[in-house]
Amino acid sequence: MDIVEEAAAGGVGARVVPAAEWEREPHPSDSLRTFGAVVQALREHAGLSRAEFAARVRFSKHTVESVELGRRMPDEAFVEPAEEATGNTGALRKAARHLSRGEVGLAAWFRRWARLEREAVSLCTYECRLVPGLLQSEAYARAVFEGTIPLRTDEELEAQLTARMDRQRMMREQPTVPFSFIVEEHVFRRRFGDAEAMRELLDHVLERSAPRNVTLQVVPLGSGLHACLDGPVQVLETPEGRRLGYSEGQENGRLISDPKQVSVLCHRYETLRSQALNPKDSRDLLERLRGEL
Repeated sequence: MDIVEEAAAGGVGARVVPAAEWEREPHPSDSLRTFGAVVQALREHAGLSRAEFAARVRFSKHTVESVELGRRMPDEAFVEPAEEATGNTGALRKAARHLSRGEVGLAAWFRRWARLEREAVSLCTYECRLVPGLLQSEAYARAVFEGTIPLRTDEELEAQLTARMDRQRMMREQPTVPFSFIVEEHVFRRRFGDAEAMRELLDHVLERSAPRNVTLQVVPLGSGLHACLDGPVQVLETPEGRRLGYSEGQENGRLISDPKQVSVLCHRYETLRSQALNPKDSRDLLERLRGEL
């Protein structure tokens, strides 16, 4: 039977989880679907199309559709104008208090790590395959998901995209948590879409990595072999001071809780940090790449 290691929420060891428990993709949470159905019913009762309703709540038609289908957690700024547009019944305000985000759109093997990310006091990410999810532009993330095999339905793709964009909010909402990224230069050179899409990606990365608590370092093409050739890795520190690691491959991910293994990952990451370009030179490189487009 296939198994995966998953650290216990407050323990030091790891437990074995049957594949049947971790391979399933979750459905949208009941609360999100119920809230979305209420929004749609009130909107239709008010005689508003999605486009008209979107204009009144000052969100895109796509966002309104995602909320109504239970794929997206509505922003706080959505609820009040939605109430006003549907007659101030109070139903949406009350229902919004009971919303549960769920884990729609997250790969089964990534869910545990995603929960730990939200509580981490520091997060380090090394990536050699693609732009880290926390730094991806929406167009880049969409292109990644559209190229996934097996192909996803439109609904599944939109759920994945929404989850990816929602994950990025934690960087804005946690300005005192240090986020460190080390990314191979070739990742930023890999083309997708047209030149405008590439410029948008680089602009997005530069914007997301600009705050003082975010550090981005690029490993240049000419740097040669280095300490993290075994593949992508992430390391975080919990509020209790524990360090955990995560590695991911084809259709699988592994949460690493053994202190000795995590220590090795941290040592590799710190070594690579000294081998990569410093943050200023890394930003200069990305700006040069943008100028070449």
